[in-house]
Amino acid sequence: MTACTTATRQFGRVITAMVTPFTPEGGVDLDGAARLAAWLTRPGHNDGLVVNGTTGESATTTDQEKSDLLRAVGAAVPTGVRVIAGVGTNDTAHSVALARAAAAAGAHGLLVVTPYYSKPSQDGIAAHFRAIADATPLPVMLYDIPGRTSVALEPGTLVRLAAHDRITAIKDAKSDLEASSWVMRESDLAYYSGEDAMNLPLATVGAVGAVSVIGHFAADRLRRMLDAHRDGDPATALAEHRALLPVARAVFRAQAAVTVKAALGSLGRPSGPVRPPLIELIPSERDGILAELAATGALTDGARA
Repeated sequence: MTACTTATRQFGRVITAMVTPFTPEGGVDLDGAARLAAWLTRPGHNDGLVVNGTTGESATTTDQEKSDLLRAVGAAVPTGVRVIAGVGTNDTAHSVALARAAAAAGAHGLLVVTPYYSKPSQDGIAAHFRAIADATPLPVMLYDIPGRTSVALEPGTLVRLAAHDRITAIKDAKSDLEASSWVMRESDLAYYSGEDAMNLPLATVGAVGAVSVIGHFAADRLRRMLDAHRDGDPATALAEHRALLPVARAVFRAQAAVTVKAALGSLGRPSGPVRPPLIELIPSERDGILAELAATGALTDGARA
């Protein structure tokens, strides 16, 4: 079995970083999270869900809420769907505790972002990841997003980390195809696109799937694109890629949790408000983004089904 096959069995190919529904009063809506997770993983859509990621507003949910969400989502999704817990913080001890709690709550894998704000050295980052990977038996997907963390994972660091038995994949949001290609050449680390506009470009150099935000509305279309690329149909893959670019552009006009919740609300799906410091879109922004999404077909009757 190849490393890429192992990773797709561990995490899936089409994965959505799920929002966390809140009640009107701002509490976690566990019933809503369960219903949203079941809808996102209906046949032909997502193989897996990231719970407690950035789009899930993990910065403002408590450790207990994180565990409760994992249990609610795990109980709601079909057998075989992977539930991946976001456990990355800039505190190694806290991340280790979150990883252990996620394993106890039934998560199938861990997503661990580069420590943010404190800007550790590459050796410090590697030690952080290894400590988390050593804490549980779960497979680990690293998350490289220097635009948020201010520190990029260097190719050499990734190659070294790939030697760890449980560090098997990376969510890449760096938009550096040369660096990603080099790591794929030098290691068995399975790559997942972490930027929706880069899903197809990264697949062309060897990525196995995507951890998506637009998967809330277009997981089936994303799957068609990846399948066409895999099956040697570049024309269909390119057409799907170009059709999905306006979906990504609309979703990322504001912080993704804000826009996705607005769009889900328009579909009658569980969403609710965002927690501070995020704030709701003003009506003109909301209407403009929803109009853009509607024009792409992302808010059609099929999305409501």
